[in-house]
Amino acid sequence: MTDRETPSGEATQAEIEELARLRAEIDELDAQIVGLLNRRARLGLQAGKTKVRTGRPVGDSDREREVLIRVAMANEGPFPQDALLAIYRQLIETIKRLEELDCSGHIGDDQGESND
Repeated sequence: MTDRETPSGEATQAEIEELARLRAEIDELDAQIVGLLNRRARLGLQAGKTKVRTGRPVGDSDREREVLIRVAMANEGPFPQDALLAIYRQLIETIKRLEELDCSGHIGDDQGESND
């Protein structure tokens, strides 16, 4: 038994408070991540509009590969590389779909919902 456990194995008040503090910090980070993802999506939409104006396709496999390489190089862990790259692949695909919807006039509000 450690000094942080009660004889019955239940968490101490200090452990309960520490868990609450950690969860509050996680909640704060989640809100920041959502904000950053939406900021990135808005930038992707702006890039998509620029691509259309210059006659370029929405998809750019060279740029996508460049992004994935940069993300992989930035990852210092403990997040597993394969999981991080899977998230970024999904992010790239989602933003490309938003760009396509935007180009076709089907993006409604700032939530990316269709007007249909």
